[in-house]
Amino acid sequence: MTDIQQYNEKIFEKIKHINAYNQEFWYGRELQEVLEYKRWDKFCNVIEKAKTACSNSDMDILDHFSHVGKMVELGSGAERSIDDIVLSRYACYLIVQNADSRKKVVALGQTYFAQKTRQQELSENFEQLTEDRKRLAIRNELKEHNKKLVDAAKDAGVETNIEYAIFQNHGYMGLYGGLKAKDIHDRKGLKKSQHILDHMGSTELAANLFRATQTEDKLRRDNVKGKTNANNTHYEVGAKVRKTIKELGGTMPEDLPTPDKSVKTIEKEEKKKLK
Repeated sequence: MTDIQQYNEKIFEKIKHINAYNQEFWYGRELQEVLEYKRWDKFCNVIEKAKTACSNSDMDILDHFSHVGKMVELGSGAERSIDDIVLSRYACYLIVQNADSRKKVVALGQTYFAQKTRQQELSENFEQLTEDRKRLAIRNELKEHNKKLVDAAKDAGVETNIEYAIFQNHGYMGLYGGLKAKDIHDRKGLKKSQHILDHMGSTELAANLFRATQTEDKLRRDNVKGKTNANNTHYEVGAKVRKTIKELGGTMPEDLPTPDKSVKTIEKEEKKKLK
């Protein structure tokens, strides 16, 4: 948490700008420097991938990526115009998801922008955003981050499906006070074919998203090696998230209510609406 807070204050928040309409934005050139990309053309490749992801999410690219000209001062005192891009927080989130996660600052940026983007969406659209939409959005994020967690676990030495199941159980045990995935499944009264993540409310999903992002970050940042060390890391992160919830006076995840409707059902309903 210390590293993330440090980057929040000293890096990502420091390069944030506020326009005349009190809206926050970032400049692509400044984000390029922060994310340690030496060449603008290389960084533009990452931006293009982010735009594709934006389009695939049925979002208007122009709402989040705006190309602008920018005057910069040369050593002689003269000025020249360069291309730049004005980015929304969501655009920054997509960029760090497509950037080189081997860089520590990128890994931290992924966690930072994921958390802040979610906070921004909930705060700005709270009245419009239903519990079902919150669940769907966070569940989709969790799917993507779990893919990254799988890769990080593999790099640490977790190879087979059984080993990964054990690894996942350690995370759940930390977050759920000793309960394994099957225990949570039974507690929710689910059928064998039903997945526990599809039957969590937005608060419970958010806790698991935080567990996943922080574990991936720590595995890579600390270069954790060995199945036992990876399992212990996942447990420790889960336990710290649980401790934070307790300190904030929140409800323990195993005590949160199980929604009547699954995320898969919500997804089907949303697709019907689009048609």
